[in-house]
Amino acid sequence: MVNATTQIHSAGSPPTSPVVLTGAAGRAGRAVLKHLLEHGFEVIAVDIQPILKPDGDFPGSLKASLRVDLTDLGQTLEVMQGAGSVIHLANIPAPDLQAPHHTFVQNVTMNHSVFTAATQLGLERVVWASSETTLGLPFDVPPQYAPVDEAHYPHPESSYALSKVVTETMAQDFSRHSGIPFVALRFSNILGPDEYRRFPELAWPSLHARKWNLWGYIDERDAALACHLALGAPLTGASSFIIAAADTVMPVPSRTLMEQVFPGVPLRESLDGFQTLLSIESARQLLGFEPQHRWRDTLDEYGADV
Repeated sequence: MVNATTQIHSAGSPPTSPVVLTGAAGRAGRAVLKHLLEHGFEVIAVDIQPILKPDGDFPGSLKASLRVDLTDLGQTLEVMQGAGSVIHLANIPAPDLQAPHHTFVQNVTMNHSVFTAATQLGLERVVWASSETTLGLPFDVPPQYAPVDEAHYPHPESSYALSKVVTETMAQDFSRHSGIPFVALRFSNILGPDEYRRFPELAWPSLHARKWNLWGYIDERDAALACHLALGAPLTGASSFIIAAADTVMPVPSRTLMEQVFPGVPLRESLDGFQTLLSIESARQLLGFEPQHRWRDTLDEYGADV
């Protein structure tokens, strides 16, 4: 396996200009903020909620920690002034958290504001959080094939997913007009060790419990790694990548999961073992991304038979 140090080295040295990190108080944002500080970045952290600086001493620095309404273009322009790039994670983060119309309007408005500011200020790169939901989640209608890859897009089944599809279209347009690379990361369900310890009771009793995203996940630390790699990968135009763990959340072979829950869905001959059903081959090839964390590592510490 390619180790994280090798992957990060391939992404190059931290930029001399600050990175704006939006959504820095959220689940992914906290992990990305810590990762960037650990790897020498100067960060302007932005959220509508209070932001806590990670504990510890870091080679990087937190230049500013600001509470900002990103639906306001004026505020967005102010906080991004002088930055070199932006990692944009701020959004209502999932379906069914707020009213569907509000979710769509808020997300699209925030994203348009950040993209407009990035192009007007001439930033070097925009990395932003799209979603696995653009691929057809919750898969009430079975996928066309598995593992699902980027070609399965777009199949939005909620206003949240539609907000991400609209934003990916916006990113293409902004990139085409500005020449700035825009990198969309279609994150799977972001989890960590606390959730892994609950898999035996929440995920494993029924094969159907986690079928909604083909039993996928991404460790919060690997989500942060993907953001780092996306800042430096040799990309042009607007790109989109599925970001998931290399395995599923289940102690059941992936081919068995599909045959029992989604019978008749075509499977690739290469599908083997516990391999992810959300393909990360494109991210591997173009970002140099290789997940470093598995739920099995956490449960192994507790002597679980997995």
